[in-house]
Amino acid sequence: MIIVMEAQSTPQDIQAICQKLETMSLESHVINGVTQSVIGVIGEITDELCETANLWPKVEKALRVGKPYKLVSRECQPSGSIVQVGSLAIGKDKVVIAGPCAVETEDQMLQTAKAVKSAGANMLRGGAFKPRTSPYAFQGLKVKGLELLAEAGKAYDLPVVTEVVDPRDVEVVAQYADMLQIGARNMQNFSLLQEVGQTRKPVLLKRGLSSTVQEWLMAAEYIMAGGNSQVVLCERGIRTFEPWTRNTLDVSAIALAKEVSHLPVLADPSHASGKRSLVEPLAKAALAVGADGLIIEVHPNPDKALSDGPQSLDFAEFATFMQHLQLIKGA
Repeated sequence: MIIVMEAQSTPQDIQAICQKLETMSLESHVINGVTQSVIGVIGEITDELCETANLWPKVEKALRVGKPYKLVSRECQPSGSIVQVGSLAIGKDKVVIAGPCAVETEDQMLQTAKAVKSAGANMLRGGAFKPRTSPYAFQGLKVKGLELLAEAGKAYDLPVVTEVVDPRDVEVVAQYADMLQIGARNMQNFSLLQEVGQTRKPVLLKRGLSSTVQEWLMAAEYIMAGGNSQVVLCERGIRTFEPWTRNTLDVSAIALAKEVSHLPVLADPSHASGKRSLVEPLAKAALAVGADGLIIEVHPNPDKALSDGPQSLDFAEFATFMQHLQLIKGA
C-alpha cells in the first residue's frame, strides 16, 4: 500500500502515520517528493486497512499496489522522483556524466575533469574498484583511485560517481564519492544492495547483462526498502545474439522503466556499443525515448587506456558530441 500525504503535511504529521502503522506491525518507508511525501507500506495489507487509511488526518489518498515492486512503482510517486547529487537534480535536469572507465593517474583525471567540464558535462565518473571479466586485467587503484577521483572532481567543481563492488567497501567509497554506482555484474548482489540501502548517498543502479526490466526494478526495490530513496536507474545494454556490438542498448527498457517507475533513468551508450563510433547515435536514441541523462566514457588517449579504450571518446570527440546533443536538446 502507498499513502500519499497532503501537500501541506508536516514531518510530524508523517511521523504520526508511521507510528500508527508500526502499532499494526507494518513497515513504513517515507519518500519525500518535491511537493508531496509518500509513505510506502509493506506487510499484510487488506482492503479494509486501505479504506481506513484514507480517513487518517493529512492523508490525501491510500492505494494498494499489486506489483511486486512497490516503492519504485509509478503509483508511489506519480510525478516522478528527483535525485539530488550536489547541485544536480537528476530527473529534473538532463545530466551528462563523463570520465574514464578507470582512474589511472592524477594527470589523467585532472585533464579529463577539465575537458569534460569545459565541454558541458556536469558530473565526473571514474572506476577505482574494477570488476573485470579476466582476473589478470587491470583491477583499479582502489583507495588511491578514490582519492584521485575526488581530487579532480573538487578541482573542477564536479560531483563524482564511482562503482562499489563489495559490501565491505561501501563506507570507504561513500567517503569520497557523491554517488555510488552498482555495476551490471552486481545488480543482483543483494548483500551489496542492502548495504547501500543503509546509506543516504544517491545510488546509480545499472541493469544486469541479462536481467529483465522487472528484475532491475526489484534490485532498486532492495535499495529503497533499506531506507535509501535516492536511486537512479541506468540502462547499459543487455547481452543478445548480436556479436558486432558489445551489448544491445534496450531503448524500449528506458521508455518502459519511465512508464512503470518514478525513478530517473540514464543511459550508458559507451558500454552498450563497445564502439566509439556508435556512442553518439545511441545517446540520441536514448534521449529520444525519455532518458534523463547519459554516462559517457572519455579518456585523454583512448588507444592507451587500461580499460575500455575502444568505446571511449577523446576530448575533441566528446566536445563535438556535446555540441551535437545541444542541437536536439529541445526536441
